[in-house]
Amino acid sequence: MTVAAGRIVSGRYELSALLGQGGMGQVWTAYDQRLDRRVAVKLLRPDKVAGQEADELRRRFMRECRVTAQVDHPGLVTVHDAGSEGEELFLVMQYVDGADLADHLAEHTPYPWQWAVAVAAQLCAALSAVHAVPIVHRDLKPRNVMVKQDGTVTVLDLGVASVMDNDTTRLTHTGSPIGSPAYMAPEQAMGGAVGPYTDLYALGVVLHELLSGDVPFSGSTVLGVLHRHLYEPPLPVRRLRPEVPEALEDLVLRLLAKDPQHRPGSAQDVYEKLAALLPPRASAFPGGPLDPTRPFVRPHAPWPDRAVTPSPQPAAPVSPGRQDVAAAVDEVKKLLGEGRITQAVDILGAILPTAAAQHGERSPVVRTLRKQYAATLMDDGQYRRALPELRRLADERAAEAGSSDPGALRFRYDAAQCLEQLGEAAAALAEYRSLLPYYQNQYVSGDPELPLDIRRRIGHLLLALGDRAAAHDTLVRLLHDADRVHGPGHPFQAEIHRTLQWLGQVRG
Repeated sequence: MTVAAGRIVSGRYELSALLGQGGMGQVWTAYDQRLDRRVAVKLLRPDKVAGQEADELRRRFMRECRVTAQVDHPGLVTVHDAGSEGEELFLVMQYVDGADLADHLAEHTPYPWQWAVAVAAQLCAALSAVHAVPIVHRDLKPRNVMVKQDGTVTVLDLGVASVMDNDTTRLTHTGSPIGSPAYMAPEQAMGGAVGPYTDLYALGVVLHELLSGDVPFSGSTVLGVLHRHLYEPPLPVRRLRPEVPEALEDLVLRLLAKDPQHRPGSAQDVYEKLAALLPPRASAFPGGPLDPTRPFVRPHAPWPDRAVTPSPQPAAPVSPGRQDVAAAVDEVKKLLGEGRITQAVDILGAILPTAAAQHGERSPVVRTLRKQYAATLMDDGQYRRALPELRRLADERAAEAGSSDPGALRFRYDAAQCLEQLGEAAAALAEYRSLLPYYQNQYVSGDPELPLDIRRRIGHLLLALGDRAAAHDTLVRLLHDADRVHGPGHPFQAEIHRTLQWLGQVRG
């Protein structure tokens, strides 16, 4: 990437100084000429977006940036703008004045364990808000964390790793996982399904590094590091720092569990464990939202229910013009065509009660609106809200047409994808397994790609749950059948080959 100071990005952002660069691109300080403020601009490398996948990558990039921009938390960098220019993708973010956590650690060695606890607690609060969306960061490491002048912590690069890691083989051209091997959870490195538990593992690596001065697993090759992540137990930090509290050492070991199910249940759970080790504050917990004492009593504490139950979405007021269901549908189509998905979701959610009152809850009109609502929620990344809608549609369709009805099965398949995105690996695996016999029975007359995709997802979820032997067997059989359907050399098989190669090397 040849980029020089003074270049204007998107007609308004003047690049000033290079802050850093890595495998995914460069980060510059820049000036927003329109608003006269300093910003940070991330440029993603052209070779990451070249080729026939470019349009899909750009679409996925914009979607992730839009979802990321919806997360409101003081521990996350604010996204100002995003787009593409030529072959490059750009992301404009808040400029954070401070030092990245890697430099902060290097300047303060040994790092006080109380500081490590405070940093990790703030990271948990940010991750709790992120996972509630749900988003998985995928690349949490000290270089992606800034310590501001007032001691508060800000997480960077949210959403970008999610885009770049969605299809590792085609995006890297090397077969190497995107991310940092030293901080990568076993299930992520092996190509398994990722979830909030993946970020918690990375948090455990960061916390171990802050306390001991080094990552728990290092090596001269990526494969060597991966092998250690998979098979070697981490060194308990108290052997290096006896002054570290035993409870803190136990928490780090739980975060670094090989099996995701043995890690803490959520970032909220980890925060509560860390909060007990922080200096004591007022014992009374503040009331509800908008309580101005809360930031002083529990700085950056996540709301206890956010990671479990989505915040209720206020229904948009239905204007007289939207009382006409047909007009509202036309407006939704227009908004979707313009990429204004969030606004389309609000209109669909607001018009559904009106449509039900006019046409009846079980009418074809309302059923069609609910299908569009669920699909738009999924496209907007609002999986927690889409899941109950899809389950309702699946149950209604199955009651009317039978459990093997293609429509009911498709709603269940979409619901399983929501579970997967929410990090509910075991529940998603069970749903995919229950769906597979239906699609295999309809293999000749149905879509031959869908059962292959379900089997691929099953293999990745088995990896995420730590069952590498079952994942290996599943993917080997899948590879054989995919060769018959697609013929050799298809990109679908290339991904399976890569995962099996890694899995075989590590098993060997």
